[in-house]
Amino acid sequence: MSDQVSSLESEIEKTREHLGATIDQLVYRASPKTIARREIASIRGYFVDPSGSPRTDHILKVAGGVVGAVALFVVVRKIVA
Repeated sequence: MSDQVSSLESEIEKTREHLGATIDQLVYRASPKTIARREIASIRGYFVDPSGSPRTDHILKVAGGVVGAVALFVVVRKIVA
């Protein structure tokens, strides 16, 4: 009987440690700094390839979109004004 009790206590302690580690991981992953780092890495990965050289095709697409949006605003302002 005491073997069962000590076995259960051991299982409970292992489960408690595992849950503690899981909670620590969740807190880390949900921290605003970690989320920001992950997003920055994601954006950087879009504009820079793994070797470190810029992805000009992606940069040109974004630059073209920005130029197009600015041109659209200028045209709309001239029409409205």
